[in-house]
Amino acid sequence: MLVLGIESSCDETGVALYDTQRGLLGHALHSQVAMHEAYGGVVPELASRDHIRRALPLLEQVLEQSAEPLTAIDAIAYTQGPGLAGALLVGASVACGLALALDKPILGVHHLEGHLLSPLLASDPPEFPFVALLVSGGHTQLMQVDGIGRYTLLGETVDDAAGEAFDKSAKLLGLGYPGGPAISRMAEFGDPTAYKLPRPMLHSKNLDFSFSGLKTAVLTLVKKHPANICEQDKANIARAFVDAIVDVLVAKCIDALKQTGMKRLVIAGGVGANAQLRAALNAAAQKKRFRVFYPELQFCTDNGAMIAFAGAQRLARNPAAATRDYAFQVRPRWPLDELPPA
Repeated sequence: MLVLGIESSCDETGVALYDTQRGLLGHALHSQVAMHEAYGGVVPELASRDHIRRALPLLEQVLEQSAEPLTAIDAIAYTQGPGLAGALLVGASVACGLALALDKPILGVHHLEGHLLSPLLASDPPEFPFVALLVSGGHTQLMQVDGIGRYTLLGETVDDAAGEAFDKSAKLLGLGYPGGPAISRMAEFGDPTAYKLPRPMLHSKNLDFSFSGLKTAVLTLVKKHPANICEQDKANIARAFVDAIVDVLVAKCIDALKQTGMKRLVIAGGVGANAQLRAALNAAAQKKRFRVFYPELQFCTDNGAMIAFAGAQRLARNPAAATRDYAFQVRPRWPLDELPPA
């Protein structure tokens, strides 16, 4: 089965072709980071307009990569939610329009399921079951993954997501947008003993997270400095912030593995590309004797490959999941536990 995947939930337009026998045949991605940088964050209207411009050229690029004609597609999967309403509508309308023209079945895919399954695209994929840390700009959740469509929420953030805390703290330090990679790079030059920031909910005896207070602690530190804070002090604060957030994420992952009795941990989402987080998890895995799996770096952020793959996995188990009802709707808010089983 050859499945076309279209992702447009936020500020990346992704298109990919996945074949259930041959694997990923082609994928293309356009990031809007440069466009939104001037505004310090994603502007939803601009994001939607840019998705309109990018979708079809990216599709042509993927078809050329894969050497497959448009008519060879068996089904189309698109991100139905969660995400920005306008951005989701662009991907849904492109997908449904193509499906109608080609008389192909269509399937709406949950964005977070795409992230959860993205490590399965790697050369050394994990086997089910496993614990997954889904950590991005909009989500921080620990999930027990027993199979396709079999997800149990173990814990989640009660306020800011980890990626959101990265972006907001980076903005406080004047590091621009996107903040996550910037604050991570600056932290490499910081003194780990210069400042100590709180580890929110580290000893909460549950698997929930809270990062709003950590962002406030960064704000308090910044206000204690003169207006022109020096670069070394910025690096020191960045290091304290990154160390705090990594300590919490790693500790909660270890607790989740203990509670479930599992030995496999999967990291998914944009923050999964963070170098300090990966180093700390790898060290913990060696010490605690569990295995940790990551998506390839190109699949950490939003992308069409994860949507094509998730759609293909669901259709392989239940071909009737795709329909020829092209009257689409999107779900900007869509809890993962409302997702039907595969």
